[in-house]
Amino acid sequence: MGWTYKVHGGVAAGLGAVVLGLALLTWVPGTWPLFEPQWVVPAAFGPALLMCMSAFVRVLLARSDKSELWQAFRCLPGRAQAGLAALAVVGVLLAFGTGAGDSRDVEVRDGSYFAYDAQAHRMVEVAKSEYQALLPSSRRMFLAIPGVFLVVASCAVLAAGEVRRADGGVAAR
Repeated sequence: MGWTYKVHGGVAAGLGAVVLGLALLTWVPGTWPLFEPQWVVPAAFGPALLMCMSAFVRVLLARSDKSELWQAFRCLPGRAQAGLAALAVVGVLLAFGTGAGDSRDVEVRDGSYFAYDAQAHRMVEVAKSEYQALLPSSRRMFLAIPGVFLVVASCAVLAAGEVRRADGGVAAR
């Protein structure tokens, strides 16, 4: 596999691990100033979108179907497979494994703090301390999803690199 595939896959996996690590930090007790700014979630989705689009292009250029990509993924070293699988499982559990009452949407409007009340099906005003307690859990899913996208992009790029290497269609790049 060419070095560009390795770099692309490694950067995507590394960024995915960082974003999933941020999502894991939402379970640590205490107030984290990292989750307060509104730029954290878009900053996670931006690289995920770019990496996924470029991974999609690389998979298209490899001209292989899903079964060939799966076989190519299985040709990766065992540690790479295990690491990517572990990241994917952690990401899916973080994104979709939280209970319905565990995360609530929170926002600040005109200096007041609001949280979504599932029983009333509307936003209700809450105290600042409750807002700060709910803020990390409201960001958890929105950090885990781009993390999963990055890990999937890494898997796709590395599998496409293996397909290209096996076909002999790529020189050492």
